[in-house]
Amino acid sequence: MKILLKGGLVIDPSQGLEATLDLLIEEGRIKALGKDLPGEGAEILPCKGLIVAPGFIDMHVHFREPGEEWKETIATGSLAAVAGGFTAVACMPNTRPPNDNAEVTRYILKKAKEANLCHVYPVACITKGQKGESLTEFGDLKEAGAVAVSDDGRPVPEAALMRLALEYAKNFDLPVISHAEDLSLARGGHVNEGLASAKLGLRGIPVEGEAIAIFREIMLAELTHTPVHIAHVSSKLGVELIRWAKEKGLPVTAETAPHYFTLTEEATLGYHTNAKVNPPLRSEADRQAVEEAIAEGVIDVIATDHAPHSPLEKFCEFERAAFGLVGLETALPLGLNLVRRGVISLSRLVELFSCAPARILKVPGGTLKEGARADVTVFDPEATWLVSEETLHSKSKNSPFLGWEMRGQAIYTIVAGRLVYQRGKA
Repeated sequence: MKILLKGGLVIDPSQGLEATLDLLIEEGRIKALGKDLPGEGAEILPCKGLIVAPGFIDMHVHFREPGEEWKETIATGSLAAVAGGFTAVACMPNTRPPNDNAEVTRYILKKAKEANLCHVYPVACITKGQKGESLTEFGDLKEAGAVAVSDDGRPVPEAALMRLALEYAKNFDLPVISHAEDLSLARGGHVNEGLASAKLGLRGIPVEGEAIAIFREIMLAELTHTPVHIAHVSSKLGVELIRWAKEKGLPVTAETAPHYFTLTEEATLGYHTNAKVNPPLRSEADRQAVEEAIAEGVIDVIATDHAPHSPLEKFCEFERAAFGLVGLETALPLGLNLVRRGVISLSRLVELFSCAPARILKVPGGTLKEGARADVTVFDPEATWLVSEETLHSKSKNSPFLGWEMRGQAIYTIVAGRLVYQRGKA
């Protein structure tokens, strides 16, 4: 199968490339980049006015399968991913049962193959049952197809066990992703400790709970000489610690999510459960610090932390509502808002969505070099659309952005040389 992307603005930070070019795909690979490429025998996709980028990789999603398929399945999550322009996702392990053994890892890959939309990379548990007591079999999990380990959804509680996990992961060349949270400070909280907790009369989650946990992971990375990736950074304190670690030359990387640079704790006022996330939405000072960290390169990746929940878990009292929001389809336009406001360049946005996650997870992608696997995201930065339950492809609709008009959307999503999604076509 041949596809010719005609006349788009190709942005590929891996090659320092930003130019109007054609891109030819053949047999699942990037065949050529150039001007006026011949299109004999190829499906020609017009890309004038569009951005052509290496396929976006969301390194932090929750697809709920196995065990909670009423919220999301691997098939529905994959459809939401490609509709949002993502050619690959990394699934966190807090399913039911959790992904703490090779059988579950293989099941996830089997369901992803059946869905046949985007690449799905399983992230396996650090500890058995995510109980924080003993390590899983990293070697067996990697052999089954896991690309990283994490206990995301909860932290590894003991520093000694996390140290062992880092040392063990180093032997298997498995990235370690940390859910950095001190539960002794955060347990029982519902919103940010500060304005939101005071106005809503709810127990708060202090930023210090995130900062203390991040500091521990930084120290362990230094002790073990092993890379650690910090998930969903939400606070100014967290950003300052990661900046300090990078200035020291320590092997620490970090991600944030679009809601942390777009919204503040004020979105929860009125008890809006779709804005209840963990870590919680923070203050305006925290939001600005996260934004600045993205611009400076302190934060390496934008990931969605896509966390679907049914109305049963969201249309209820705030204290009973589940943490999380769906984010795969709104990430691109929210990221583009940073470009429009001059915070980052388009090239930097592509680095955050594509090149950096590929590098950190050590998976294929993040480049349009000739011969590379043809994972390509083509988007229109000016297209406008309304976020609604009807326009979202995810099985769950728990988005705080319902009713927002977005600017920017994926037009073509190409995975391993196949056109798996085209805007406006079923």
